[in-house]
Formats: sequence, structure tokens, C-alpha cells
Amino acid sequence: MPSHLFADRPAPQPPERGTVDALITQTRRLRGGVDAVRRDALVDEDDAQVRWQRALCDLAVHQLDDLGSHLDQLRDGLTAEEEDAAALAVESAFGEGPEAATLLTRVGSAEWDLLTDAVSWSEELFQIFGRAAGSGGMSLDELPAVVVEDDQALLTTMVTGALVDGRPIDGEFRIVRPDGQVRTLHMMGEPVLDADGCTASMWAVLRDVSELRRSQRAVRESRDCLQRRRHIAQTERRLAVELQEAVLPPWRGSLRLPQGGPAALDIAAHYLPSSAGALIGGDWYDALELPDGASLLTVGDLTGHGVTATGAMAMLLGALRGMAVAGIGPGPLMGHLNQLLEQTVQPALGSAVCCRYEPAGRRLIWSQAGHPAPLLFRDGTGRALSAPDGVLLGATHGAAYGQAEVTLHPGDLLVLGTGGLTRHGTSEHGEQRRLLALAPLFDGGRSAQDCVRMIVEEFGEHERADDACVLVARIGS
Repeated sequence: MPSHLFADRPAPQPPERGTVDALITQTRRLRGGVDAVRRDALVDEDDAQVRWQRALCDLAVHQLDDLGSHLDQLRDGLTAEEEDAAALAVESAFGEGPEAATLLTRVGSAEWDLLTDAVSWSEELFQIFGRAAGSGGMSLDELPAVVVEDDQALLTTMVTGALVDGRPIDGEFRIVRPDGQVRTLHMMGEPVLDADGCTASMWAVLRDVSELRRSQRAVRESRDCLQRRRHIAQTERRLAVELQEAVLPPWRGSLRLPQGGPAALDIAAHYLPSSAGALIGGDWYDALELPDGASLLTVGDLTGHGVTATGAMAMLLGALRGMAVAGIGPGPLMGHLNQLLEQTVQPALGSAVCCRYEPAGRRLIWSQAGHPAPLLFRDGTGRALSAPDGVLLGATHGAAYGQAEVTLHPGDLLVLGTGGLTRHGTSEHGEQRRLLALAPLFDGGRSAQDCVRMIVEEFGEHERADDACVLVARIGS
């Protein structure tokens, strides 16, 4: 054991027994609580957050193990009876068997007498180095032989600094035990001066910190992995938002289609994000004036979230616009979209409603693919239009889609929306009832933009499990 008397300073007084007992009790209780949290943690190799939390628990347990063994060694200086009591306390706190024994041998001490070349190692230090107690302690000249080659220069520098310059030692190096294990040791020590101020010996405390460093590496690696995943998720979300903003119509506020005439549509739309801002999905809305003077109105939704969903939405919406401009009607158009979606590299399902409005006769021709029907509001009441046949896009090969036709009146209001307006997945019928209940508010010649504002106020700007969008069109007089 290192000397307790030094020429350059008085010996420190050992702590009182009652103080050490109290600290051991506190450490034992805290260690048990942290270990319980660690045992209850579910380890999911695909979840960086869980791995990081588990690694933090492992790190805390190792540190408390070390603290418990240090406090126990402090108490070893008491009477034999007290030593027995301490052993029982440590057994109950840290378990039994070889694992518990290693907790008591992680710290050892040594003293090298420079005048007599005598070497004194504690029993714990022999166990740390994996050497038999009868083999004798290693001298300072022999010590580098068991140190990893890359760390030998560091050890030499620390020892030379202590012996020549009188500097304290505080550093780490790795050793290779006879059984081939590589262990990391933290060494703290200082020279002992004689009455003339010359270095007489050197003492050191060596602590096996292998598990501690492993836990720290696990925490660091899992934290870095988690940060990389968060960065990737943030980047993907930013790309999804930018792609969505680039594809959805650039107009804000109200839009009139066609640009003139008594039967022109007053159009407004709004995208409603989910409560979880990261869930950028494949919802779309669109309004487009066609070459023959008719207008296209459409809303839809693709399964999934992120760049994949918004990318597929961009492809689908581009194809829809192109076919509508080419004069393809809503029913056949849906059939082409279904064929396109089922042939994509990453298959997905989608729902959509597509309307063609002809202002000359105020005629609305529309088709749907597994999507809620447009709501028609007239004279203070509302109803859902009778839907033609149509299955989800991408669900069935060669599916056929029907068309329906309705004649609109001046002042009529059409509401097209995607599912997910309400929070916690309220049913489609529940959303429809809430929208139809707004009929009295829609009456009275309000603009499409005013009606969109009412819908947003009713359903909330950020109060839904998934994103959604809504489009409102009022028929001009």
C-alpha cells in the first residue's frame, strides 16, 4: 500500500466510519435504482434513442460500482468485525460470485522504493494485472513490458516527470494481461520526498477503467448515431417541405377560374400540417384552367410520409395535370393514374377526387378513387354528392373508374378535402358531419377564402394525427 506519510505534506485523516457507512448505503440504494432502470429498458437494435439511453444506464452503473468499491476499501481500515460487516454489505449490494469479486479489485496500489529497489504491490493490483501474488510486484523498468506498445511512451513520460521533475502522475495506459485481455488502467501517483527534498520513492493508485471506458464509448457512439439519424430526419423533412412547396399551386388567397365570366369559380385552398411537424405526407390540392375554358379541381393523398411520399405525389400530380390539359376526362384519367402508380418502383396506395367544371353550363363532371365525395352546400344546407365507382389508386390492376355529373347553381359551394382533418383518426363520417354542420356559416355569399378560414378554425391548424388539405370553390352568379 502507498505510504500515508510524506515528507512534503501531512498524512490525510481517514474519514469517520459513520460517514463511510452512510455513503455506502446511499451508493447502494442509488446503484440498485439505476440497475432497475437498466433492466427494464427494452433494447431495440434499430432504435438509436433506446441504445443511447441503455448505454447511459450502463455508464452510471459502472461508475457507481467503482464508487462502492472505493468506499468499501476505505472501510477496510476498520476492525476485523467491521471488515466482515462491510463484506456482507457489499455482497448484498453488488451480488455474489466472480463478477462481484471484480468490483472489489478494480483499484490497486503500489510503491516503488528508489533507494532499496523494493516494490510493494497490493493484492488488488496483482489481480488487475492478472499476476500471481507470489510472483512479486513489477519494477518501474519491467512495467513497460506489459504495456501496449502505443502507450509505452506515455507511461515513460509520466514516470520520468514524477521522478525527475516531481510532477504528480495522472493518466491512462493499456496493458496486456497474461490471459491476453487488454485492460485500460488509470494511474494516479506522486513522488515521496525524503527529509532533504530528494525523491525517495514513488507511490501510485491504479484503477481498472476498462468497463467505464467501454460504456463511455457506447454512449458516445450511440449518441453520435442518434445525432446522425436526427440530422438525416431533419434533412429529409426539409427536402419534403421544399418539394411539396414547389409542387403545390403557388397561389395564395383566392383564385378565379376561368379568369372572367359570370360563372367563374372563386377558389381557395389550405394545407393543414399534422401535430407532429415531421409527418410531411403526400396530400395535394390543385386548381387549373384548361385550354378549352373548363377548370380542373382535385385533391388527393398518397400513403407514407417524407421525401418518398412527396416525390410520388409530385409525379402523380404532374401526370394528372398533363392528362387534364390533354382533354382526358376524370374517369379515364383516374384509370391512367392507377396504372402509373402500380408501376412505380416503390408501390404505394393513393386516394383522389378529380373534378372538371364547365362554366358554360355550370356542369361538374367528377370521378373518385377511394376518396370522400365532394360536399355541396346550397341554401344553408349541405350534402355529399353521390359517388361513382372507384377503388384506391394502385390497389387493383386494370381498375375502371366511373364518372358522375351534377349541374351547379350560382352561389353553390363545393368543399373537397383529404382524410385526416380531425385529430386521433376520427372516422370519415365524423369529419363529414362536422363539415356539413358549417352549412349555415357558409351561406350568405361569403368568399371561398372566408369558408376555408372557417374550416381551419373548426378543425384546428395543428390538431391532427396526419396532415390534410382542403379546397373550396364557390360558383359565381
